[in-house]
Amino acid sequence: MVPKQKSINPFLFIWGVYTLVLGIAVVCTDKLDLHRAMHLYTSPLLDRIMSGLTHVADGLVPTAVALVMLAFRDLRAFLMVGLSCGGSAIIVQILKRTFVHDRPFMYKAELGDMHWVEGIDLHHHLSFPSGHATAAFSMCFALAVLAGRRLWGYLLGLLAVALAYTRVYISQHFTEDILAGAAIGTLTTLAVYHWLYHSHFAGRAWLDRRLLT
Repeated sequence: MVPKQKSINPFLFIWGVYTLVLGIAVVCTDKLDLHRAMHLYTSPLLDRIMSGLTHVADGLVPTAVALVMLAFRDLRAFLMVGLSCGGSAIIVQILKRTFVHDRPFMYKAELGDMHWVEGIDLHHHLSFPSGHATAAFSMCFALAVLAGRRLWGYLLGLLAVALAYTRVYISQHFTEDILAGAAIGTLTTLAVYHWLYHSHFAGRAWLDRRLLT
């Protein structure tokens, strides 16, 4: 069974615009200048919102979403979320240890009087790529596929962008980190989608089995 395709192009459109805008910014702007520019508007309320919202892309949330799919949907939906998030997370961990980049905290002196969110336990290393941004895009794209509706494609795409931006706002990552994470999450999920819905494997009847009937 192939789900409705209406949600896929809207999500990819949001990701494409996000990639184009941030890609141009990363190429044309010094890394530290861009990080400062990403903090032009801050407020105590926004600090609280961003500090809380960022946890939606923690590893436990995609795991919980996958288990919900297993319990209330079918094995195909479980694998759509689980393989997308799990596969992209493995890629991120390999890249983090291949390209060892320092996080914004290590440049605190150079960043000057830039706004820093209080109460955040800032990490020092393994900045590239962002695991949270990867999880945000893989989880939201997988859910968009399962939703199969154009509006949900746009809404989940915008949610993924917001979740990724929280990592820059709270200074756990630079812009290039969330740009790379979004690409990994989106492309991994797209590959999982084609495998589960358009390959020879997709025809396996047990994929549509429900654990709860």
